[in-house]
Amino acid sequence: MAAVALPGGALALTDGGDCLLSADEPLASLQRQCGGELPGMIAIPALLEAVRKARRYQLKLARPITAQTLSETISAWVEVEPRADGDQGCEIRLGSWHAAPLPPEEEAPTAEQSGFIDRQAAELSAVLDQDQNVLAVSSNAADLEQLAAAMEQGIGCHWTSFVSVAGLEHRHPIHWRLLDGARVTVEGSEREWRAALHPRQTAGSATPEGFELLLVSNTPLVPQLAPEPDDAIATRRRNYIIGQEIAPALRQPIARIIANAETIRAKLAGPLSDDYARYASDIANAGQLLLGLLQDLSDLEVVESEDFSVAPDRIDLAAVARQAAGIISGRAREKAISIDPPRHGETLPAVAEFRRVLQILINLIGNAVNYSPPNSQIWIRLERQGDMASILVADQGPGLSAEQALVAFDKFERLGRSDENGSGLGLYISRKLARAMHGDLTVDSAPGQGARFMLTVPYDREAGEGTSPPFSQP
Repeated sequence: MAAVALPGGALALTDGGDCLLSADEPLASLQRQCGGELPGMIAIPALLEAVRKARRYQLKLARPITAQTLSETISAWVEVEPRADGDQGCEIRLGSWHAAPLPPEEEAPTAEQSGFIDRQAAELSAVLDQDQNVLAVSSNAADLEQLAAAMEQGIGCHWTSFVSVAGLEHRHPIHWRLLDGARVTVEGSEREWRAALHPRQTAGSATPEGFELLLVSNTPLVPQLAPEPDDAIATRRRNYIIGQEIAPALRQPIARIIANAETIRAKLAGPLSDDYARYASDIANAGQLLLGLLQDLSDLEVVESEDFSVAPDRIDLAAVARQAAGIISGRAREKAISIDPPRHGETLPAVAEFRRVLQILINLIGNAVNYSPPNSQIWIRLERQGDMASILVADQGPGLSAEQALVAFDKFERLGRSDENGSGLGLYISRKLARAMHGDLTVDSAPGQGARFMLTVPYDREAGEGTSPPFSQP
């Protein structure tokens, strides 16, 4: 680390608008290297914060500051004092100055970092099985509606059957690594797309149990003005203003903000001080919360509408539970939490809508991860109860009191949480969905004994007795 002696201290002056009017070296050079001008607005964040506090409270402040250029990390001791000449600005004196070369850049981003960024920018996501066949799909982009509808109708088909993959001369089977990052053309969309495939696998397993498919475009969708709707369409739009108007307009720009903030946080765009990385992390987290709230409000709008209905199908609750556990497994590993899903070969036939059951289980397992302590376990168990098929999600979290259990499914109920996570709508929406499928969602818990949420849906007696065709979902 190189130190610069500043006998008498280098001086600088600011005005009442926090503009740097004059500055001795080396502060003048740092101002320019941080993208500022002289005179000009203070471009060194730590110094700007110190000046604003000194001016606001009319007090002399002395503190260390740090800054970063393209090649060095700078640390200095500054004394900031409101000017006594009647001006609203401050006088800055540098007591010491140290410059150190930046450490070598970090290694390439990990798969999890890359996956996180892809998820924020993706406009279509799909759950695939180990053979890359489509299990579920979700999209909110207008120019991907045709693709999403085709994939929903073609559940069980290889995802490349629905798009054109650049450089793919033959269809499948083809290794997933050759498709990860491939350029994709989508019928009905003029934008260029990139496919990202992220494997889902348990610790110690070399073979993926399935994949998450994400379609990402670097070109934002230009909204098209719709013709004046007729009365029926106008009524439907009034009923679904969040899901059809507000959420689609906000989702992509918010996702871009999250993706850019996460790129900065992970230092993928170049070296950055830890303070700035934490700021970027806060931005990404806030964006994630806002996206989650948008989705919850859209779902709330749907389940509370008069014309809401589900599309029951013949499903295997065990398979859906394993898929939900795989989707949440990454978050669980971050807290060293193990998820114990139904074993392969275990089945429980039911009559319910696949994507709604998957949505409920993702919510229940995600909540269990959020509330459980590190190094704990979450169990997912199946049970038949007469004409109903049940699936239990149990955790080792703090549990619920009798009073909390009574209100757990109320709208906007957050069970006393004071943090910023969650909208308090997840359990309310999940119970609405369960009851729409002629089932229910209940909780059994006690303080200090974890929580046990039970989802029940109608049992598929014909499949259970082996008198009906195979499940529509693997």
